[in-house]
Amino acid sequence: MSLWQTTLDALTLLVNFDSELWEIVAVSFSVSLAALCLVIAPAVLLAFMLAYTSFRGKWALLSLINTLQAVPTVVIGLLLYMLLSRSGPMGDWQMLFTQKAMIFGQMLICFPILVSMMHGALQSSDRRSVETAMTLGASIPRITATMIWETRFPLCAATITAFSRIVTEVGCSMMVGGNIMGLTRNIPTAIAMESHKGAFAQGVALGMVLLCLALALNFLLSSMRGKGYLRT
Repeated sequence: MSLWQTTLDALTLLVNFDSELWEIVAVSFSVSLAALCLVIAPAVLLAFMLAYTSFRGKWALLSLINTLQAVPTVVIGLLLYMLLSRSGPMGDWQMLFTQKAMIFGQMLICFPILVSMMHGALQSSDRRSVETAMTLGASIPRITATMIWETRFPLCAATITAFSRIVTEVGCSMMVGGNIMGLTRNIPTAIAMESHKGAFAQGVALGMVLLCLALALNFLLSSMRGKGYLRT
């Protein structure tokens, strides 16, 4: 099949709202958004603590977080598989090959990315704002909220980067999700499976969805920054 014909078939699937294709898209987005929402608050708090406080073991913790960013997603999937399997210590939870397992895995993937990038953003901000707020007797929640607002653009960029990483990862999702149609089959695992079968139309269509998502997120960020909503 020619590239042109494959592209036309992919566009036909998208325009006709193919139920199987959009079910895959829904699973992928719901799982990744759930994972991101569950870790974003603790990631911001940990990044703030690492940026503005000193404690024993701080640099060891930073080194660990930076190292975890480089761990292949398939390795995370393998470790999680062993934990969640019937013979594993978490086997009684019966989470293997479910969306909960996929969410758990994607949380482990995006958490160090969020903390590392947010820590860099907060650390590069003007520390005088924090010192002034503390001098004036502002509460810790008020100081935290102020610094988050001051660094909102790089924090948004970190969030988008983390989401992009988990919505496109295939290793962990395949290991703990099982690629079950209608339940755990997401965009990356579907693309991998369809490519192996030689049926490229659905894979190209799903790739177009990811491309449109990336363009939309970047356009939104650029638009908000240009209007001053995210200007630092």
